[in-house]
Amino acid sequence: MNYLDLTLDSPAENLACDEALLDQLDHDSGDGILRFWEAQRHFVVVGYANRVQSEVDQAACERRGVPILRRCTGGGTVLQGPGCLNYSLILRVTDDRALGNIPSTNRFVMERHRETFERLLNQPVSVRGCTDLTLGDVKFSGNAQRRKRNALLFHGTFLLHSDVQLLSELLRMPTQQPAYRRKRSHAAFVTNLNISAEKVRDALKAAWKASESGETIPREMIGRLARDKYVTSEWNFKF
Repeated sequence: MNYLDLTLDSPAENLACDEALLDQLDHDSGDGILRFWEAQRHFVVVGYANRVQSEVDQAACERRGVPILRRCTGGGTVLQGPGCLNYSLILRVTDDRALGNIPSTNRFVMERHRETFERLLNQPVSVRGCTDLTLGDVKFSGNAQRRKRNALLFHGTFLLHSDVQLLSELLRMPTQQPAYRRKRSHAAFVTNLNISAEKVRDALKAAWKASESGETIPREMIGRLARDKYVTSEWNFKF
């Protein structure tokens, strides 16, 4: 598997990069990719089917100057920014039974990550809901996927040193919640790991046997997707 540590300049470009890498692997032969990125500014990201007005306090985002974007995968709404380490797995699915459908892919990826974080943190880690990683009943990672014919994108966020109070200010209570949340507030439901991003990157790089590579970055496609899709109101406020 190839390794790519790439944070682009804008929120739109970082979201577009995941979709472009997925499209590239779906159409071309090649190895899977493990990408990491860390946003330097805050922005809200809703899941593909989320309604912005239901999930986000738009007035609070406007006061704070925090943009609202939509990603190409499902799942809930998140706050990106400093202290959040993002990863993206772009994997080939041809003839791989473990990646044959959404539930089996969830199990395959989440179990590998659960084992990795148990070793890293030296304490029990659980998979809760569909694709949450938790310490006890508090969440430190959420994940989502998108599938195409020959490749899939599985990505998520690890909370390391995030601003949980800002999360509570900008996001409404989610309209869909896993049972284990028990209607807890954002501040009561999530936690930071308070470890370095370098430790997490190294652990997952080893878990996925990812190596440095000369992976071709589809910069033209990224730019086109960012410009024509991820910065547009038609996409970001479509629901």
